[in-house]
Amino acid sequence: MEERTRAYLRGRFGDFYRRADVTLPPRADDREWGYIPWTSGPDTTMVRHKSTLDLGDHAAFLDRERPRHVYFSAGYYEEPGARTMEEKEWLGSDLVFDLDADHLPNVTLGEDSYAEMLAKCKGALLKLLDFLDRDFGFEDLTVVFSGGRGYHVHVRDADVRDFEREQRREVVDYVRGNGLDLETLVREETVDGIGLKNPTAKRTLPADGGWGRRVTERLGTFADDLLARGEDDAVEFLSEFDGVGEKSARAIYNVVENNTEAVKAGNVDVHPAFLKVARKYVAETVEAENAAIDEPVTTDTNRLIRLPGTLHGGSGLRVQRLDRDELEDFDPLVDAVPETFVGHDISIEPEREYTLEFLGETLTVEPGVVSVPEYAGVFLMARGWAEKAKE
Repeated sequence: MEERTRAYLRGRFGDFYRRADVTLPPRADDREWGYIPWTSGPDTTMVRHKSTLDLGDHAAFLDRERPRHVYFSAGYYEEPGARTMEEKEWLGSDLVFDLDADHLPNVTLGEDSYAEMLAKCKGALLKLLDFLDRDFGFEDLTVVFSGGRGYHVHVRDADVRDFEREQRREVVDYVRGNGLDLETLVREETVDGIGLKNPTAKRTLPADGGWGRRVTERLGTFADDLLARGEDDAVEFLSEFDGVGEKSARAIYNVVENNTEAVKAGNVDVHPAFLKVARKYVAETVEAENAAIDEPVTTDTNRLIRLPGTLHGGSGLRVQRLDRDELEDFDPLVDAVPETFVGHDISIEPEREYTLEFLGETLTVEPGVVSVPEYAGVFLMARGWAEKAKE
């Protein structure tokens, strides 16, 4: 990035911060703070191990420093400005989740547009929130658009603050479905039938909640689809499953037809051949419904995370806190575009052709000196894909 470009961005970030109303997170004085300034050179320099006492009034700090990125810690400390983690004396941490479009399995880098990547990331966010709401019952959640490629979720329920890394690892494994299979998921119940010398065991998926509910719902859809196909088509369909031949396929169809409600209730012991179907749908459910979070972020009790209300120095978009009722209609390429950068054009020099989607419009930018809306120019320059043209 040339000095002319850097100076322009720093100046315009300063214009944004002079008008911005940035709210600090709870217990701000107990957190570590860090930021990245608009320094020259190929590498960014993180200034960290700061407390609110070191930075002073946050509005004055933002106006004075005009930082490229601003961060605060998930952790709370006795001495947040100390230089080492041991000296800080950890008091607890928020449980933080990071969803990055670059890491999603359904995103194809180089093919999906930025808008498509962000849309898929919002879908991943909704999956994560389903776990946090329905499975864990967390109540104090803050959802944030990161300003870049995804979303952050901060959980501040009192019960999670003391979680060590091992406990946070368990949460990660759960929402990712790590190590989940039929055997770890089913509940075994002893059935003592009349006239039986020995009681038998019945294995059932816990359909009342959690992963068991998700798998059972998928099995219920499978059962309805199978019966709608009719026997011949169903047998052909089932024969494509690994390890299922025609004889087993016909047995599976018959048992689903005769025990439909039992299948929908999560009973996987309706027939030995049905276990292959159950295992397949456990694996498919995990693949389709797990939350593709950035795992190290959640397990790290000392993680620094972006401050809502500030600007992302790699996009020029606002790091935006979102109410839950805003999520469905939220479009980051419309709603996170700062008003400071709207309403006038600037001249830039892109390094190649780019197609951008902002404020509901598609803009194609050619290499060379071009005039573009400032929000598009700021985005390209912040990305390192363009330089500010000479006046």
